[in-house]
Amino acid sequence: MSKPSSEQIKRRSVASERHKARHYAMQGLYQWKLNSTSATEIAKQFMIDFDMKGADKDYFVELLRGVQNNIQEIDSFLSPYIKDRDLEACDPVTLSLLRIATYELKNRVDIPYKVVINESVNLSKKFGPEESHKFINGMLDKLAHKLRTVEISNQN
Repeated sequence: MSKPSSEQIKRRSVASERHKARHYAMQGLYQWKLNSTSATEIAKQFMIDFDMKGADKDYFVELLRGVQNNIQEIDSFLSPYIKDRDLEACDPVTLSLLRIATYELKNRVDIPYKVVINESVNLSKKFGPEESHKFINGMLDKLAHKLRTVEISNQN
């Protein structure tokens, strides 16, 4: 077995730091949904209350602010794919993960769409209601086909 290159190690580190940032952003957006605290206040509180060692703090703040500042646009992308219910009827964890992923699909084309979807699915398996990962996977797959058409068509 060959030893990983320094580039591979760096990519794994960045992936791990972003995973933790998404985890904290999910919690922060959950808090925002419950009490309407600003992204700035949530970020300050999390930096004090949680050991964010190993998390990409800048990415955490970007996700919080990005979702809060673009919530209407994000929800407008999600709404057509919700059939029988209102977006606000989703549980807070699922809704937070959908919003984070939508922000990433729209604004962070440097992150492959499959990574965005996998991260959301994995976090929903750990923190969301049972079977929410299936709902999230289906929603984000449809949304990725709308927002990342070039990326998806280049893979075929």
